[in-house]
Amino acid sequence: MVLQVCAKVSALRFLTGLFLVLTACGFAARAAYAVSCPVVHHGPPSDADKAYLAADYKTAEDLYRAELAASPGNSEVTKGLVHSLLEEQKIQEASDAVNAALAANPHVPALITLRGEVELREGEPWTALGSAGESFKLDPCNPRTRLLLARLSKLNSYYASAQEHINAAHSLDPDDPDILFEWIATLPPRQQIAVLESLLSTQSGDPQEIKAFRSQLDELKKLIEGSAPPCRLVSDTASTEIPFVDLMTDATHQAAYGMVVNFNGHDARLLIDTGAGGLTVSRSVARRVGLKTFAKTEIGGIGDEGNKAAFAAYADSIRIGGLEFQNCTVSVLDSSSVVGSDGLIGTDVFSRFLVTLDFPGKKLILDPLPPRPGEAQTQMRLITIGAQDDNDDSLAAINRSPAAQNAPHVLHDRYIAPQMQDYMRVFRVGHDLLVPAQLNGKEFRLFILDTGANDTFISPEAARRVTDVYHESSIGVQGISGEVKKTYMAGDLTFRFAQLSERVHKVVAFDMSGTSREIGIEVAGFLGATTWELMTIHIDYRDGLVKFDYDPKRVPNVDYRNGSVR
Repeated sequence: MVLQVCAKVSALRFLTGLFLVLTACGFAARAAYAVSCPVVHHGPPSDADKAYLAADYKTAEDLYRAELAASPGNSEVTKGLVHSLLEEQKIQEASDAVNAALAANPHVPALITLRGEVELREGEPWTALGSAGESFKLDPCNPRTRLLLARLSKLNSYYASAQEHINAAHSLDPDDPDILFEWIATLPPRQQIAVLESLLSTQSGDPQEIKAFRSQLDELKKLIEGSAPPCRLVSDTASTEIPFVDLMTDATHQAAYGMVVNFNGHDARLLIDTGAGGLTVSRSVARRVGLKTFAKTEIGGIGDEGNKAAFAAYADSIRIGGLEFQNCTVSVLDSSSVVGSDGLIGTDVFSRFLVTLDFPGKKLILDPLPPRPGEAQTQMRLITIGAQDDNDDSLAAINRSPAAQNAPHVLHDRYIAPQMQDYMRVFRVGHDLLVPAQLNGKEFRLFILDTGANDTFISPEAARRVTDVYHESSIGVQGISGEVKKTYMAGDLTFRFAQLSERVHKVVAFDMSGTSREIGIEVAGFLGATTWELMTIHIDYRDGLVKFDYDPKRVPNVDYRNGSVR
């Protein structure tokens, strides 16, 4: 494996263009409020619509195809077919269907927006943004276009713009289920509870979504009922350096880097994991340190065994380095260990800080983020439940006063401080940071930055587009959701991202459709230890910015390949 610094490549230019387009779309969206747009009124649902709403996607697909055969070119039926195919994870078929419709009717805004939805699911947000902008110019009143722009804005850390788009979409079509679900997530906690209770009273929809909403409703209620003061910094310092500790598979093999986190006066050694969200500890650690559980939940990750039972719990005190936080929420996996460790610390818990992971120096550095223009210094908190965005998800408001629980919090768009102009703009979904990387000098795909992975991995589909996938591999991959049943061996790959070029000899590949389905975007792989062990990584979660520093004189002599992926 070779890592080298390279000149600024076309990737940076195309990403810069992407964000300029996004900004332009934002301005256009605000101007469009002056346009008088009618509210969408839906007629009675067809049999295909009923099957789709009941999550019987294969039946819906068949019925929509029959309708389309009887009424070629119908954009509403095409939309239903494409959405059914996406739910069935038939991504290529969805792309073929929308492109066939556009070939016959190239200037229909609804079809152009539909193409953008498929492009986003395919892992090409830069292409989807072009489609959204094209459709918006033709029809600024299409609520699905606003929904697509909201998703793209949030992905790019333009949270205030995303809020504007989703509010506009909901005002135009409050009955669209996708728009409704996005809109619910923007509400203050107590309003979310009321809307979720109303929705769940119908007992219809995707069983998995119903289960997720019931779990969310249960957690919201229990958080409010057991409300405590907010998780807050109580120590005097706002900066600190925290040494890494070696997490070993045995006496001679290091699995990963971790850090000591003190819960209620008791130490635990948690793996540092940019691929995880919040703080997660094992059942045995929770008992030892005296965490107070209050709600059942589930946790999932890499592996083929599905989600695992877990609990939400309170910690009276959490000490990390020179920082102490009080009254914070922690996830407890109902297991004796978390992938062979005491637990995981997702670096998104520090999303109110500028995070520096100095792997050659074996330390984590936390500094205040630069304040936005006209804003006081950001309040230092620990986002232990896993932040969804810069403004935290709605659960972050739970422990505020009753008035705050009913009031929306202020959202912001990405701010790039003068001292951070050389940072790379990345995409963010919840705790996941998605880095666009060029493969073998050809196409760009999205990779999750994952310091919990002991290696760099790729999906077989992404690998086959640029190299050979030879055979099944005997290399095991293990995560929170158990073992990956089938792994493969891909040929040599050169990853090019930011100002770096990394050549990896033989890359393990495995199916990542579960991860892609969960976040709604095609994930090509994980940038793991073969990448990050050589670097210092600076992360601004608030604004979706990352900087990779590579100094060959500081490369450590570490091999993580004998460990397991998190």
